[in-house]
Amino acid sequence: MSEKKKILMVDDEVHIREIMKEYMTIGDFQLTEAGDGLEAIKLLETQTYDLIILDVMMPKLDGWSTLREIRKKGKQPVIMLTARGEEYDKLLGFELGVDDYVVKPFSPRELLARMKAVIARTQVEVSTSNAQIVFEPLVLDADARTIEISGTRLSLTPKEYELLQFLMQNPKIAFSREQLLTSVWGYDFYGDDRTVDTHIKMVREHMGDLRNWIVTVWGVGYKFDPVVIEK
Repeated sequence: MSEKKKILMVDDEVHIREIMKEYMTIGDFQLTEAGDGLEAIKLLETQTYDLIILDVMMPKLDGWSTLREIRKKGKQPVIMLTARGEEYDKLLGFELGVDDYVVKPFSPRELLARMKAVIARTQVEVSTSNAQIVFEPLVLDADARTIEISGTRLSLTPKEYELLQFLMQNPKIAFSREQLLTSVWGYDFYGDDRTVDTHIKMVREHMGDLRNWIVTVWGVGYKFDPVVIEK
């Protein structure tokens, strides 16, 4: 029997936690509950989780503030629950390293499907001990989940890392925004494809002088096309 995935659900609405607890006991999940952000942070001091489900609107400490504290300690996968669907909220969340969004009211089955997709994406085992992708001076270390340029580590959010990793794994291939959403986010994204444009912009900013290695293919999308840097 496979080990149950540890889930931390942070939501001040008790009935939502109770409903999801019933669904999760049927599947391969072990649920820990927290009624607010402060309680969640205390739990995270002594425990790690395969996935955190985090409500935005909570007393004492809201979801955004809680997420910032979580990201100070690590990069555990996070799904945000929100009653709002504004683009600003989604972009803020992605910048802070949110892996997925579910808008309230939601179907428990949909949330379970999203949970499984996020866990599958973030817990892919690397088959080699020092798996690297190298396009000098750009180096990706899959074991450490780091990307460096000339020895300087890029400060990427989890989704920025996954996007650049996917492009580096498939150099010189043009992908549409829809293909990038499906390949990097791992499901049919419920929103518009400007999410890809926003993340491409942020990754380019991190890459500095190598920003032109991510090429806009007009009428299609984007591709990773490294060029030789003369020394």
